[in-house]
Amino acid sequence: MVARILTGKSIRGLINYNESKVTLGTATPILASKFGLDIEQLKLRHKVARFEHLTKLNSRVKTNAVHIMLNFDPAEILPTEKLQMIAIDYMNGIGFDEQPFLVYKHEDANHPHIHIVTTNIKADSTRIDLHNIGKVLSEKTRKELEIKYNLVKAEGRGKEQLIAAVNIDRAHYGEKQTKRSIYNVVTAVLRSYKFTSFSEYNAALKSFNVIADRGPEDSVMFQKKGLVYSVLDINGSRIGIPFKASSFAGNPVLTKVESKFRLNLERRKEHAQSLKGIILEQLTNASGSTSNQLVDGLGRKGVSMIYRKNNEGRIYGLTYVDHNTRFVFNGSDLGKQFSAKAVLEILKKRETQLSETTNRNIKTRPVQIPDYSFLGDDHAKSSGDGLLHFLFEKPVSDPGSPLMHIRKKKKKKGHSKNKDLSNKI
Repeated sequence: MVARILTGKSIRGLINYNESKVTLGTATPILASKFGLDIEQLKLRHKVARFEHLTKLNSRVKTNAVHIMLNFDPAEILPTEKLQMIAIDYMNGIGFDEQPFLVYKHEDANHPHIHIVTTNIKADSTRIDLHNIGKVLSEKTRKELEIKYNLVKAEGRGKEQLIAAVNIDRAHYGEKQTKRSIYNVVTAVLRSYKFTSFSEYNAALKSFNVIADRGPEDSVMFQKKGLVYSVLDINGSRIGIPFKASSFAGNPVLTKVESKFRLNLERRKEHAQSLKGIILEQLTNASGSTSNQLVDGLGRKGVSMIYRKNNEGRIYGLTYVDHNTRFVFNGSDLGKQFSAKAVLEILKKRETQLSETTNRNIKTRPVQIPDYSFLGDDHAKSSGDGLLHFLFEKPVSDPGSPLMHIRKKKKKKGHSKNKDLSNKI
C-alpha cells in the first residue's frame, strides 16, 4: 500500500473534485465518519457545511484541507467493507480518529485506490500539526496495515511502479459541461503536476485540452494578473467561452499557480535524467524521422511534447510533460540537445535524408508498364490506375461513330476528284 497526503486551502474544492468523479461514474462515496448520518443520506450541502463549520472556528489557519490517497496493488481484490476498515484504521493511526472524514472509492486508474477528505481543524478550534505527518505517522501506520490486512507491501517494489500515472479525463467541448470539464483538469494538474513557470503549467493543461490565458501584455487583465481558462479543440484552438479563474472552486488564480514555481524547482531535479533517457531513445529511433512520429513515440512512453509558438505560428520553444513522474520541463532546462532548435534541426535533417532516399529510389526504379490484361479491357479503361494506358492505346474502330465515316471517305485514294463529282451528279 502507498499513502499520499496532500494539503490545501479549500475544503470545498476537495469535496467538489471527488463529487464530480461521482457524477461522472468513476467514483463512489463509501464512508462518512463523524457526520451523524450514513453516507447514502448525506447531501452535498451537508458535507460542505460540516467541514466549513470547523474551519471557521480558526480562520487564521489557511491550510485547513487534507486530501489523502491510499493506493493498493493492481492484483489486490478489496471489497468495500475492507476498504472502509482500512480507512478507519489509517485515520486512527495518524491521529485523525476524532475528525470528520469522507471516503471515496475511485475507479479511474488500473489499481484500487481510495480518497479521504478531512480537515485538521478540531472541534476546540485548535489544529492538528501536519508537519512531517507523512514520515512520522503515515509510514508507521501504512506498514502496520499491510501486515494486519495482508496487503502487498510497498517496500522493495518501488512506489512509482505501484501508482499509475494520474488518469485525467481530457476536456472535449460539447461532450460534458464545459466549466466542469475545465475544473476537473485544472484541479488535477494543480494538485499532481510539478511546474516552475507559467508556460510549463500551460503545457500540462494543454495535454488535457485546456489552456490558461493571461491576455496580451498590454491588456488590463494582464496588468492586474487576471487569468481565464478555455477548452481547446483538436487543432489546439480555443473553443467556447472562457471562464475566469476566480469563478472556480479552489480559486486557481495566477498567484496560486505562481506560488508553486519555487517549490517545484527543487523537487523535479531528480526526475530530469529519466526523462532525458526517454527523449533520447525516441530521437535516435530509426522510425522517429518526422515530428508526428516523434510526438507519437513519446506519447507511447507517457510523455507529451508541446510546441510553444508565437503569434505568427513560429516555434520558439519545446516543453516536455512527463506523465509518469508528473514533472514538467522546458527543453532548454534539460540541456541544449533537448531544446526546440536542436530537436527541429534533427527532424529537418532526418526528413531531408528521407526525401533524398525516396527520390533516389524513384530515379533508379525501372519503368514498368502495368499489365491490365488479366483484369479485362473494360476494367482497364475504367480504372483510375489504367487511365494513362487508356489514353495511349490504339483507338478501337467504331463503325457507328461519325468520325469513322469521315475517315473512310479520306481513305478513297484511288478515285479522282472528277470521278467523285460525276458520281454525285
